[in-house]
Amino acid sequence: MRLSAIHTYPVKGGRRCGHAAAQVLPWGLAGDRRWMVVDAAGVGITQREVAGLVALRAVAHPGGLTLRAAGHPDLDVPEPVDGVPVAVRTFRSRKLDVWAHAAGSAADAWVSGFLGRPARLVWLARPTRHIPAADREHDPGDRVTFADQYPVLLANTASLDVLNGWLVEAGEPPVPMNRFRPNLVVSEATAWAEDGWAGRRVRIGGIGFRAAAPAGRCVVITTDQDSGVRGKEPLVTLGRYRRVRQKIRFGVHLVPVDTGRVAVGDEVVLAG
Repeated sequence: MRLSAIHTYPVKGGRRCGHAAAQVLPWGLAGDRRWMVVDAAGVGITQREVAGLVALRAVAHPGGLTLRAAGHPDLDVPEPVDGVPVAVRTFRSRKLDVWAHAAGSAADAWVSGFLGRPARLVWLARPTRHIPAADREHDPGDRVTFADQYPVLLANTASLDVLNGWLVEAGEPPVPMNRFRPNLVVSEATAWAEDGWAGRRVRIGGIGFRAAAPAGRCVVITTDQDSGVRGKEPLVTLGRYRRVRQKIRFGVHLVPVDTGRVAVGDEVVLAG
């Protein structure tokens, strides 16, 4: 198996950034989902609620990020390292608050103008736990960014090929991998090989990961990641074939064991 693509999402729910290589930190890939747009109650605004977030093209850089979107001026936002922490939650149903730093009035005005509703931008200075301990069979530990559950999401091109075959058989167009918003994509694997990885070690290049759990999918995969148009597929077809214990599976969550660099072309090996 080989690593064929690397992506980060600087703002949770925003547009992807592709990379030839990335640094792996204990809480995931460097620059991935350290920022989040929240509502007045401090709850994250994601593509589940606002499909138009696909048009938010944030670019992370040392010490901050640049917000970009058509029809809006670029805005450089420094990491608010001296800000007063505020309690936020990645989802309304989450039990644990996460302490983040408010990005400031300029950033808030920008994201509010972009969304057309009051909103704030926050930055996660210290990746932390936002899923209660022992809620998962293979716990993600106490360091994760604003990612939904675990630090890293991996997907398999062969599994996508099978799904697209099902879609074509059903008279539906195939979908690209970006619908699933993975961090890492592997090729040269067998379809659905990742189903059996939970609890095992995965080595990508020289960096080790623990496979934590299969990824359950939601309405976000029905959103075209270029246009923001939302339909019914591939969720309907995926649910027909891949529903397990009330969850629709595609991909696998990983937790870094080591830190260092991964690059497109790295060998991917299961160990243990």
